[in-house]
Amino acid sequence: MKSVFDAPEIKSEFESAGINPNFMIPIWKYVIQNPDCVWDEIPSLPTAAYTLLHSKFKTFTSSLHSLFHSSDGTTSKLLIKLQNGAFVEAVIMRYDTRLGMCGGKPRPGGVRSTLCISSQVGCKMGCTFCATGSMGFKSNLTSGEIVEQLVHASRLADIRNIVFMGMGEPLNNYNAVVEAVRAMLKQPFQLSPKRITISTVGVVHAINKLHNDLPGISLAVSLHAPVQEIRCQIMPAARAFPLQKLMDALQAFQKNSQQKIFIEYIMLDGVNDQEENAHQLGELLKTFQVVINLIPFNPIGSTSQFKTSTKESVSSFQKILRGTYNIRTTVRKEMGQDISGACGQLVVNQPDNKRPAEPLRDIEDLHL
Repeated sequence: MKSVFDAPEIKSEFESAGINPNFMIPIWKYVIQNPDCVWDEIPSLPTAAYTLLHSKFKTFTSSLHSLFHSSDGTTSKLLIKLQNGAFVEAVIMRYDTRLGMCGGKPRPGGVRSTLCISSQVGCKMGCTFCATGSMGFKSNLTSGEIVEQLVHASRLADIRNIVFMGMGEPLNNYNAVVEAVRAMLKQPFQLSPKRITISTVGVVHAINKLHNDLPGISLAVSLHAPVQEIRCQIMPAARAFPLQKLMDALQAFQKNSQQKIFIEYIMLDGVNDQEENAHQLGELLKTFQVVINLIPFNPIGSTSQFKTSTKESVSSFQKILRGTYNIRTTVRKEMGQDISGACGQLVVNQPDNKRPAEPLRDIEDLHL
């Protein structure tokens, strides 16, 4: 059975049956407000629509299996079970914008919530610092399964921002991610394109078409190294996406979109965190409009081959990028570590019936 939130599927089926696909919107609204409903309870649909919904669609193809809250209340982690028995995670992060500064004064606003969404079960990129890569690739999520993460999360918080930074490489599941984002821009979600960020390790051919397919969407790039040699060492997939080709794709994206690009850079002690590396990164990016987000590394258990950079190294790295190259550079604030909901490594072990899985950390929390 297909998810009713899989927009291309329901649109195709409705059109084939001679049903106006615009009925999709009131169906979504009703299901969101009444998650335990059955199809016959939805009012004012054509008779043929009820028959079609019964035969081919489910209100949800996923369920909220477990929910964890951080002790400080800023982070909630959702373990979501798919209809094929696999599990993915989504994480809600809550920020108080008034704690930030703008022009020397506290920023206006209040609490806002960002949802980190998964696009695949597992990942084939194999990044050596990321536990998701240790799972290998299991399967792509459908666009409906991606949207359902937002629906589940919306019952817990008013979601303002979406980041595709959970399990998987979003641009390796390109069509489903694009369709999911398009659904999120419509009623009843009506998210703004500028509040949706898609992160990639650098899938060049997909970056080249992303702006045309999803104008206004923000792009984040998991760069993690300033030279190809180090990138290949810690990110095997980088061999397929040479750094110069990636830079060319980012230059074209920026020219077409006129948007800043977010650069994610995990700090690995003695690997990519030296002052030389900071200067290499500054030279690489000095002609771009970017925000660099330095990410403290979270070791994967006790056997990790990497260590976390010292605070002094991170601070020195940041000062070089800011002072010498005038590049806006932030250091990521870790959230949800006590529920394994922080940044860098997310992996889901298949849980048994008695005990929920304990994913490791993975949240790419951009300070926009």
